[in-house]
Amino acid sequence: MASGLRERHVERLIDSCYADLDRSALGAQLVRRLPGILPVEAVFFASVDPATLLFTSALAQEPLSGAAPLFLANEFGRDDVNKFADLARGPQVVTTLDRATGGQRSASARSREIMAGLGLGDELRAALVTGHECWGVLCLHRADADAGFSEADLAVIRKITPHLAEALRRCVVHESLTRDGPRAAGSPGVVVLDADLSVVSISQDAERWLARLDGPEVAGLPMSVYAVAARPEQTGDPSQRPGGVRLRTADGQWLALHATRLRGRAGDQVAVVVEPAPAARLGSLLLAAHGLTPAQHRVAALVLQGLSTREIVARLHVSAYTVQEHLTAVFSRFGVRSRRELITAILSPKDL
Repeated sequence: MASGLRERHVERLIDSCYADLDRSALGAQLVRRLPGILPVEAVFFASVDPATLLFTSALAQEPLSGAAPLFLANEFGRDDVNKFADLARGPQVVTTLDRATGGQRSASARSREIMAGLGLGDELRAALVTGHECWGVLCLHRADADAGFSEADLAVIRKITPHLAEALRRCVVHESLTRDGPRAAGSPGVVVLDADLSVVSISQDAERWLARLDGPEVAGLPMSVYAVAARPEQTGDPSQRPGGVRLRTADGQWLALHATRLRGRAGDQVAVVVEPAPAARLGSLLLAAHGLTPAQHRVAALVLQGLSTREIVARLHVSAYTVQEHLTAVFSRFGVRSRRELITAILSPKDL
């Protein structure tokens, strides 16, 4: 493959990351440009909620989409190499299966139990991180062969991934500040699944909400909902991220999904609650999407809770000057001049 042609495809894909495309159009550009950048057998590309790293939208080519339940069970229920959460937290956000296993692919349960049966070999995974947050994940597969992804392949993907992350972050900023129609009212809905994540029952409200979600389905559920169910709240381990996600419907409404385990005579089950996202629940997402530093985020979050400067100083053990310095930076990010305007910009129902 001519390096000049590859570079042009890379440049055009990076340009598309700043063209204010929605997630679907961004995914289409990625799939269109990748064959000119490096050969792959199949692509998985998803946006995630940065608080939980659960999928909020996804693009999965065959044969990946047909095996989605197996991949999700591995991702959230098995020890394995190159988990997306580990990449997002670690110093190396892009790596391959061959590098993680020293070329012994069968050492990975994902490769041994899923990918080998699909005729897939090496796998390149990336956490799409910009600033301090992960906004998506990318997974590229090669057909089963001795040769996997090269160092040159990794280098080009490392060049692209920060721009894909920035594009997904910009999507959240745009989506959080706009809506396509009147804000929908509605009651929470509930989906109950058995231990194998097959639907046992679903309320009418849940059916109505889920019908408004785009993207591929897994076992009759939108992939984002199935992923939430695959990793419900782990009450026994406080280090685990909670099993919830905030995502946008096709018609511009924001939903909050949360999963929890159920115990009873019917055996182990999982309940997924689907409801309109309260404005306060979206506050932290919007703060993260505006690229605040961790310190700025902490101060702004306490402002949203109604704390005064004196209370913030006591809570964070910083000076009043530091609090004001952080607030000035936050105001600049949101284009506001006061705490009241900041709260209105983030929490006002008319914008959400």
